[in-house]
Amino acid sequence: MTTTLGLPEAIQACLFDLDGVVTRTAVVHAAAWKETFDAFLHAREGDGFRPFGADDYDTYVDGRPRADGVRTFLASRDIHLPEGRPDDPPDAPTVHGLGNRKNEILLARIRTDGVQPYDGTLRFIEAVRARGLRTAIVSSSANTRDVLRSIGAEHLFDVRVDGVVAAERGLPGKPRPDTFLAAARDLGVPPARAAVFEDALAGMDAGRAGNFGYVVGVDRVGQTDALYAHGADVVVKDLAELGGQA
Repeated sequence: MTTTLGLPEAIQACLFDLDGVVTRTAVVHAAAWKETFDAFLHAREGDGFRPFGADDYDTYVDGRPRADGVRTFLASRDIHLPEGRPDDPPDAPTVHGLGNRKNEILLARIRTDGVQPYDGTLRFIEAVRARGLRTAIVSSSANTRDVLRSIGAEHLFDVRVDGVVAAERGLPGKPRPDTFLAAARDLGVPPARAAVFEDALAGMDAGRAGNFGYVVGVDRVGQTDALYAHGADVVVKDLAELGGQA
């Protein structure tokens, strides 16, 4: 049985990813990663380098903590860099340096172009809360709070588990389920009574690995089949499709 929210009746809490689910920032992240990796690969391999592509983003980077994305993509090209330190400068030839370069590019793009929310998601979250369900934002981004404040949406979430909180608590990122499990625990809701909302394949893996009660895939880029293959119970193009207009 599903409710007017399009969720099983047992669901008591909703755990939302940020980029690509709440905000239109997934495309900005993808562009920042491409600029970062293409410059790195060109400097390393010359004009014949193989550029970073959309499949690389979906498979190796999307939804993962920044340093994990660097490691995973570079390993796919049989490249291994020193770890370095989290505060490495963006020109350092290390995992953290490359990740910090990406973040520098991302923030510059956000400052220039701003951040836009998905209005269907915001309406859905408002409807969820109006019906007494609890909500959390779960993101690998260390910029989550600033992004939510920029769109006036911080008040829509009872709990925030992001890149900053994960680092403080020593939580591994997606595709591991630990950040989602921490959010459910902070809300006082067992995983079986929580729904996960994700657009990334790594997020789907995390939702399924955590044995959550419902996993909703949000298909923004035409990867419905892949989202189902990675564990989605249902896939929608926009959360407005689930119902629950506030």
